[in-house]
Amino acid sequence: MWLQQKLKGLPGLLSSSWARRVLAVLGFLFIIYWYMSSGPMYKFWYSGQPRGAPGACLQTQTKQWKALAEKGDVMIVAHPSEEAKLQGPAAVGNGHILVDVGKNTLWVSSSSVSFHLTDYPLLTFVKHSGTSSEVHATAVFLREGLIRTVRCMQIEKSDSARDCVSVREDYFAHRSRPHVYVQRIHITNPSDRVVAFDISTQKPLAGAKFSSSVEKVQDRQFFLSSGRVSLEDGKSMLVVVATKKVVSRVQVSPKSEFDETFVSVIYTSDPIDSGKLEETFSKLREAAKKEMLEVMRMRVEDLFNEHQQIWSDLFVSGIEMRKIKDAHTPTSDTINITLYYMLSSSLAPLVDPLISNEEREKMELTLNYADHCFSGHASMHAENLWPSKFGGITQLLQLWDLWKLTLQKRGCKSLVAAGAHGLMQGMMLSFGGLQFTENHLQFQSDPHVLHNSYALRGIHYNKDLINLAVLLDLDEKPFLHVSVKFQDKLVKLYACEAGCLNEPVELTSEIKGHIFPILVTQPLTPLLYISTELTHLQDLRHTLHLKEILAHEEHMAKQYPGLPFLFWFSVASLITLFHLFLFKLIYNEYCGPGAKPLFRSKV
Repeated sequence: MWLQQKLKGLPGLLSSSWARRVLAVLGFLFIIYWYMSSGPMYKFWYSGQPRGAPGACLQTQTKQWKALAEKGDVMIVAHPSEEAKLQGPAAVGNGHILVDVGKNTLWVSSSSVSFHLTDYPLLTFVKHSGTSSEVHATAVFLREGLIRTVRCMQIEKSDSARDCVSVREDYFAHRSRPHVYVQRIHITNPSDRVVAFDISTQKPLAGAKFSSSVEKVQDRQFFLSSGRVSLEDGKSMLVVVATKKVVSRVQVSPKSEFDETFVSVIYTSDPIDSGKLEETFSKLREAAKKEMLEVMRMRVEDLFNEHQQIWSDLFVSGIEMRKIKDAHTPTSDTINITLYYMLSSSLAPLVDPLISNEEREKMELTLNYADHCFSGHASMHAENLWPSKFGGITQLLQLWDLWKLTLQKRGCKSLVAAGAHGLMQGMMLSFGGLQFTENHLQFQSDPHVLHNSYALRGIHYNKDLINLAVLLDLDEKPFLHVSVKFQDKLVKLYACEAGCLNEPVELTSEIKGHIFPILVTQPLTPLLYISTELTHLQDLRHTLHLKEILAHEEHMAKQYPGLPFLFWFSVASLITLFHLFLFKLIYNEYCGPGAKPLFRSKV
């Protein structure tokens, strides 16, 4: 009853001018609040930057990340003021070991067994118990093959970023030393007080199949842990991990820095029966000790430079999306992280110091001219090969198996056998629909997907590197751009567009490169041919037996000529009938029987 009476009095209340003014002001304020909280003004008033001294410190430490991310060299995993690009595990690997840094899990493989999860926690943790506030950021550095985490912490109350202590940690599985895992720690203390950190490793879980002991060889001390992984067939894969012994506590002096590197060496066995455990363990321990001593004698910078140089060489090749016009084409971020994951899961026998020169030369020959790879249609729109999200290491390894199977079935077995370097080439050839034949390299992309603009860089042809791009002009018409980077002695390369009706063009190393029109033939043939043999391309035009050659826009116009004639005839008929009906109404109104006069008489 009370509510009913109040509602009855509401119209009277709103009838007063002051009440209407109050409601108008409240409505206006609500609109302003909504606009500022969800519209563009929100970004102006609140940029999302981490506040306080730790936030300012973190911005200083990671100020280059955004520019590197835009270039495609960095994938941001977590950052207070940047959008996370990585939709998957923060993992590092080299084909023998795979470490999920986010979950502190170690996956290992052997020469005959794929990756399996172990119970061994590999990471080392650096903690400060007296931190009042802390912010952190993590990113994957693709060209360096590592994950970097930066933490900025406020030890005592202060508004100055100069009083914040920063801890930078790098994690990587060494690219040319497949048994080596490295974690580097760099602590910067700009404050006026001594800062102490506790350094520890996570103990294996209860029931874990690992046991540890301290080994002393010459003047070096390290932990030696032994364990095993149970396999599906009842056999076991043995695992031995040698890890540098760490001090439990470090003190960083005022206005100083502290560096430490934690190295681990991981050896595994092929599947064995229980009767050979001790003998195999003994061999693995000796191998781990030997390599651990060798690595501990090396300079840390030399160890890192070895690793970084190989990753940098791998990413000389790559794929870059310039302009995407459909929902099914993967973005540059999706492509880069897929390449990174697949390379991290693959060995790199080309840089393995134990491989013979004969085997290396054979692999390099395959890498420089992968005959018959890649056959079939391009993988650009195969969403299962270029997923935008990864659920974890298991899905990553499933994708790795799928990529290897796809390449092997499409004529790229030799590239898969060449490890990470071959896998990079195979994935790139598959993306663009490039195929090596006996005498030439051909670009056989589907003309219907060329509305997307992209670039393939570092395609190996003999010992030279070819860059091929599909670009769009001002009228959104596609064309091909080709450039060459000669690596060794000069070998002439020639190219011609579809049909090879025009004289082949000699490719040079000029920065401006060479432009080729996109022509579509009937029947359909490759859009571009590249070869070292001029006469081969000149003869090729006589062997294609084409019915017609059209410009790309003419071909698309024939494929999509617009709406059929019947549709337009129906529309025109309806419009005509409507006007005839309207004319009839007007005629009957003013000219038909009983029509009213147009003008009234004054009489």
